[in-house]
Amino acid sequence: MSKLTELIENPQLNRRTNLAESLHQIAESIHRRSLVVVFSDVMESPEHAEEVFSALQHLRYAKHEVIFFHVTDKKRELDFEFENRPYVFVDMETGEQVKLQPNQVREFYTQQVRSFTEQLRLKCLQFKIDFVEADINEGFLPILQTWMTKRTKMG
Repeated sequence: MSKLTELIENPQLNRRTNLAESLHQIAESIHRRSLVVVFSDVMESPEHAEEVFSALQHLRYAKHEVIFFHVTDKKRELDFEFENRPYVFVDMETGEQVKLQPNQVREFYTQQVRSFTEQLRLKCLQFKIDFVEADINEGFLPILQTWMTKRTKMG
Protein backbone atom coordinates (compact mmCIF):
# COMPACT_ATOMS: atom_id res chain seq x y z
CA MET A 1 0.00 0.00 0.00
CA SER A 2 2.83 2.42 0.78
CA LYS A 3 4.30 1.92 -2.72
CA LEU A 4 0.91 2.56 -4.34
CA THR A 5 0.42 5.68 -2.22
CA GLU A 6 3.87 6.91 -3.21
CA LEU A 7 3.11 6.40 -6.92
CA ILE A 8 -0.23 8.19 -6.62
CA GLU A 9 1.29 11.13 -4.77
CA ASN A 10 4.34 11.37 -7.07
CA PRO A 11 3.20 10.29 -10.54
CA GLN A 12 5.92 9.61 -13.09
CA LEU A 13 4.77 10.81 -16.49
CA ASN A 14 6.42 9.95 -19.80
CA ARG A 15 7.55 6.60 -18.44
CA ARG A 16 7.05 3.48 -20.52
CA THR A 17 5.45 0.44 -18.98
CA ASN A 18 5.77 -3.15 -20.06
CA LEU A 19 2.71 -5.14 -18.99
CA ALA A 20 3.92 -8.42 -20.46
CA GLU A 21 7.26 -8.24 -18.65
CA SER A 22 5.55 -7.37 -15.36
CA LEU A 23 3.10 -10.28 -15.67
CA HIS A 24 5.91 -12.73 -16.48
CA GLN A 25 7.80 -11.50 -13.38
CA ILE A 26 4.71 -12.08 -11.24
CA ALA A 27 4.20 -15.56 -12.67
CA GLU A 28 7.86 -16.43 -11.92
CA SER A 29 8.00 -14.93 -8.43
CA ILE A 30 4.76 -16.29 -6.94
CA HIS A 31 5.29 -19.93 -6.12
CA ARG A 32 2.02 -20.84 -4.45
CA ARG A 33 -1.24 -20.83 -6.33
CA SER A 34 -2.52 -17.26 -5.91
CA LEU A 35 -5.18 -14.82 -6.98
CA VAL A 36 -3.67 -12.25 -9.36
CA VAL A 37 -5.73 -9.13 -10.05
CA VAL A 38 -4.61 -7.00 -13.00
CA PHE A 39 -5.83 -3.46 -13.62
CA SER A 40 -4.70 -2.18 -17.03
CA ASP A 41 -5.87 -0.32 -20.10
CA VAL A 42 -3.53 -2.48 -22.23
CA MET A 43 -2.82 0.55 -24.39
CA GLU A 44 0.51 -0.77 -25.55
CA SER A 45 1.45 -0.90 -29.20
CA PRO A 46 -0.40 -3.58 -31.20
CA GLU A 47 2.83 -5.45 -31.95
CA HIS A 48 3.12 -6.20 -28.21
CA ALA A 49 -0.35 -7.77 -27.98
CA GLU A 50 0.94 -11.33 -28.39
CA GLU A 51 3.48 -10.74 -25.62
CA VAL A 52 0.69 -9.65 -23.27
CA PHE A 53 -1.43 -12.69 -24.22
CA SER A 54 1.58 -14.95 -23.64
CA ALA A 55 2.15 -13.41 -20.20
CA LEU A 56 -1.50 -13.91 -19.23
CA GLN A 57 -1.25 -17.51 -20.39
CA HIS A 58 1.93 -17.90 -18.29
CA LEU A 59 0.00 -16.84 -15.17
CA ARG A 60 -2.69 -19.44 -15.84
CA TYR A 61 -0.14 -22.12 -16.71
CA ALA A 62 1.38 -21.48 -13.27
CA LYS A 63 -2.10 -22.29 -11.87
CA HIS A 64 -2.84 -18.77 -10.64
CA GLU A 65 -6.40 -17.50 -10.72
CA VAL A 66 -6.43 -14.27 -12.72
CA ILE A 67 -8.95 -11.43 -12.82
CA PHE A 68 -8.31 -8.83 -15.50
CA PHE A 69 -9.95 -5.43 -15.06
CA HIS A 70 -9.77 -3.64 -18.40
CA VAL A 71 -9.61 -0.04 -17.17
CA THR A 72 -10.66 2.60 -19.70
CA ASP A 73 -12.39 5.91 -20.13
CA LYS A 74 -15.07 4.45 -22.39
CA LYS A 75 -16.30 7.79 -23.69
CA ARG A 76 -12.82 9.02 -24.68
CA GLU A 77 -10.61 5.98 -25.17
CA LEU A 78 -13.07 3.51 -26.67
CA ASP A 79 -15.77 5.63 -28.34
CA PHE A 80 -13.40 8.54 -29.12
CA GLU A 81 -16.06 11.10 -28.28
CA PHE A 82 -14.42 14.46 -28.90
CA GLU A 83 -15.78 17.59 -30.54
CA ASN A 84 -14.79 17.99 -34.17
CA ARG A 85 -12.07 20.58 -33.64
CA PRO A 86 -8.27 20.38 -33.65
CA TYR A 87 -6.70 18.59 -30.67
CA VAL A 88 -3.19 17.71 -29.60
CA PHE A 89 -3.15 14.18 -28.15
CA VAL A 90 -0.19 13.35 -25.90
CA ASP A 91 0.97 9.81 -25.14
CA MET A 92 1.31 9.66 -21.34
CA GLU A 93 4.14 7.13 -21.52
CA THR A 94 6.30 8.53 -24.33
CA GLY A 95 5.30 12.19 -24.48
CA GLU A 96 4.74 11.79 -28.23
CA GLN A 97 2.21 14.29 -29.62
CA VAL A 98 -0.27 13.92 -32.46
CA LYS A 99 -2.29 16.81 -33.85
CA LEU A 100 -5.59 15.92 -35.51
CA GLN A 101 -9.32 16.45 -35.76
CA PRO A 102 -11.25 13.52 -34.25
CA ASN A 103 -13.61 13.09 -37.23
CA GLN A 104 -10.60 12.30 -39.44
CA VAL A 105 -9.75 9.14 -37.50
CA ARG A 106 -12.76 8.26 -35.32
CA GLU A 107 -14.15 5.42 -37.44
CA PHE A 108 -10.77 3.76 -37.98
CA TYR A 109 -9.70 4.28 -34.35
CA THR A 110 -12.90 2.89 -32.80
CA GLN A 111 -12.83 -0.11 -35.15
CA GLN A 112 -9.23 -0.89 -34.15
CA VAL A 113 -9.95 -0.50 -30.43
CA ARG A 114 -13.08 -2.68 -30.63
CA SER A 115 -11.17 -5.34 -32.51
CA PHE A 116 -8.34 -5.39 -29.97
CA THR A 117 -10.72 -5.38 -26.99
CA GLU A 118 -12.60 -8.34 -28.47
CA GLN A 119 -9.32 -10.15 -29.08
CA LEU A 120 -8.33 -9.52 -25.46
CA ARG A 121 -11.73 -10.71 -24.21
CA LEU A 122 -11.48 -13.92 -26.27
CA LYS A 123 -7.93 -14.64 -25.04
CA CYS A 124 -9.08 -14.20 -21.45
CA LEU A 125 -12.00 -16.56 -22.10
CA GLN A 126 -9.63 -19.07 -23.71
CA PHE A 127 -7.24 -18.92 -20.74
CA LYS A 128 -10.11 -19.01 -18.19
CA ILE A 129 -9.35 -15.50 -16.94
CA ASP A 130 -12.15 -13.30 -15.60
CA PHE A 131 -12.38 -10.28 -17.94
CA VAL A 132 -14.09 -7.24 -16.46
CA GLU A 133 -14.77 -3.99 -18.33
CA ALA A 134 -13.98 -1.14 -15.94
CA ASP A 135 -15.06 2.29 -17.18
CA ILE A 136 -13.41 4.87 -14.90
CA ASN A 137 -16.51 7.06 -15.15
CA GLU A 138 -18.65 4.45 -13.37
CA GLY A 139 -16.59 4.45 -10.19
CA PHE A 140 -15.23 1.31 -8.57
CA LEU A 141 -18.32 0.28 -6.58
CA PRO A 142 -20.68 -0.59 -9.49
CA ILE A 143 -17.86 -2.38 -11.32
CA LEU A 144 -16.96 -4.52 -8.30
CA GLN A 145 -20.63 -5.19 -7.45
CA THR A 146 -21.29 -6.42 -11.00
CA TRP A 147 -18.22 -8.65 -10.92
CA MET A 148 -19.02 -10.01 -7.44
CA THR A 149 -22.62 -10.78 -8.42
CA LYS A 150 -21.41 -12.64 -11.52
CA ARG A 151 -18.81 -14.47 -9.46
CA THR A 152 -21.38 -15.50 -6.81
CA LYS A 153 -23.67 -16.96 -9.49
CA MET A 154 -20.76 -18.95 -10.95
CA GLY A 155 -19.57 -20.37 -7.62
